[in-house]
Amino acid sequence: MIEGYKAFLAREGDLNRKFRAHVGRDWGAWREEHYYASATAIPDTAERVWLERQKLNYRGIHERRSVRHLVASKVDQPFLEEIGSLGGLERLELEWPMVARSLSPILQLENLRFLSIDSPRHIDDFSPLLELPCLRTFILTNAKKMPDLQWLSDAHHLEVIGIEGGMWSPYRIPSLMPLAGLRQLQAFLGTSTKLADKQLLPLADCDRLQYLGIACVAPREEFERLQRARPDLVCSWFRAETWNAIAPRRTRP
Repeated sequence: MIEGYKAFLAREGDLNRKFRAHVGRDWGAWREEHYYASATAIPDTAERVWLERQKLNYRGIHERRSVRHLVASKVDQPFLEEIGSLGGLERLELEWPMVARSLSPILQLENLRFLSIDSPRHIDDFSPLLELPCLRTFILTNAKKMPDLQWLSDAHHLEVIGIEGGMWSPYRIPSLMPLAGLRQLQAFLGTSTKLADKQLLPLADCDRLQYLGIACVAPREEFERLQRARPDLVCSWFRAETWNAIAPRRTRP
């Protein structure tokens, strides 16, 4: 039984890394090989770049047209405007905090396949992002001003959706119903979340869903209902060992 659970955890970990596109990602190596102090230090041929805004050090990044994967921190509106000129960009990670007030520059990135946004402070409407023709993975973290998931109800082209909370501030999802029936959805990521209606069965209608990486957002009985509807789905809360591991914490006075 223990060996079987270990094998399951290994598989679950592999899927989590796959759908977050973290397979082979070593942050130490990234910092050593792709971190730059300023845009002017980025080689013209660089395809991977990590840049943290410090005053005006981002100026000129719009000229680095070879960049395909950008990790950018503390992005404000002028920084995002320059990023919007990188027409070949395929993966964009806007790290904590994202303080730009408009998403419009991102809409120019017609080749963008992967987008993650961490802690957008001023934005409540993310629906324009669904206009991106190549977008397949969207992960949103700590979006305190986003009221619900209704804007995702027609996101049939997305293969991975992540709606997650901050480390100390779980995001409250009113309902997963807007995700029901999404035709291409393969993974839903929802760590550090709470689910107001406690209903998981809307996900059973996503025919291609393979992986559910979510917090303990519903009673065990609700996870069991989903498991009966979708026994092919990989979710750690489908395992008795996961519930047994948290039982001591839940019974403490």
